[in-house]
Amino acid sequence: MKKVGVIGASGMAGSAIYQLASADSNLDVIGIVRNEKRAKEVLGDDANLLITGDVLNLSDAELARFDVIIDAFGTAPANADQQIKLAEKLINVARQGKIRVIFILGAGSLHTGEDNHLVVDDLAKLPNAETWINTPKQQLKELEFLETVDDADWLGISPAMTFESGPATDYELGQDELLFNSANVSRVTSGTMAKLVVSEVVDPQHHQERITLVNEG
Repeated sequence: MKKVGVIGASGMAGSAIYQLASADSNLDVIGIVRNEKRAKEVLGDDANLLITGDVLNLSDAELARFDVIIDAFGTAPANADQQIKLAEKLINVARQGKIRVIFILGAGSLHTGEDNHLVVDDLAKLPNAETWINTPKQQLKELEFLETVDDADWLGISPAMTFESGPATDYELGQDELLFNSANVSRVTSGTMAKLVVSEVVDPQHHQERITLVNEG
């Protein structure tokens, strides 16, 4: 039985991943969360949880118990550099214990347009972007770090432009380009993200690369 840790299991992506993975009898799933009360409100009183005030303070031994770690960590934009610190920590643990780590990234690191520019450049032009743009900027740096790693089993997954709560649908996969479905919509739901993530836990197909997905139209 694979032991799976879901960091950020009370968030939008993390909760969908936790719930779908927990439905698989071949997976032993633990949600790694900061706030027990909130996590139980989202996941139920019987949720299997590891409570941590700060995931960066988790010991390597606590993380090394898992076969797969899913990083759906989220934080305030001002603290978004913690995503890179966490990625470095998880990669170091993965190197030591042959652990697979799946990172939920952002859409900002994808490319789009005829000139193949980064989506984060478009995001930075939106109204009030200065209040949240640090998050996609740091997620881009997180991917740039991961792309230097060739001695650990990692996978990064970027959502489509719109990433929102919703049920699973069929999806289309891509690599580094922002995807649009047949209705010319760039949207993916949390349920669809969970469907892809759990499939990569059960039957890994992608290694040391970033992929992206979009809900089918």
